[in-house]
Amino acid sequence: MAATHPWDQVTHDLREEMHDLAHFSTIDAYRQGRAALWATFALLPIVWGLDMMTGFMTESYEQYVAVWADNFLPGDTSDVIVWVGAITVAAGVLVALAPHFGADVLGIWLVLLAVDLFSVDQMAHLAVGMLALAVCCFAMARMMRGDHRREA
Repeated sequence: MAATHPWDQVTHDLREEMHDLAHFSTIDAYRQGRAALWATFALLPIVWGLDMMTGFMTESYEQYVAVWADNFLPGDTSDVIVWVGAITVAAGVLVALAPHFGADVLGIWLVLLAVDLFSVDQMAHLAVGMLALAVCCFAMARMMRGDHRREA
């Protein structure tokens, strides 16, 4: 049965993903992979973004901001890091609540972060990793949308 209200779809998605995590060993390999991607791309961006804002794991992220990004965005470099952290947390929450849409948003965000990292000396290896994560986000969004089409 198709959801009639957008919030109904969000609660349905969240219930389904939490059920899959709770019964991980009994679901098929496709659903295990989907649940693992959902949990990873929902929780880790939230933790990473909170770390950017508070510094509880990493002391400073300022060396990862390209000069052009620092000049383009308002405030100093530490302000930029706080905003990047807040946007990363928001993207993680969006993946948790609406993975079929949120994963695309997170993927685009990771591509933007990779562009920044390619502009910083000695950070290309991190940028390549960001791009790989973005591809995984786009793949997860496609998986989630495919499941919604089958249910409708």
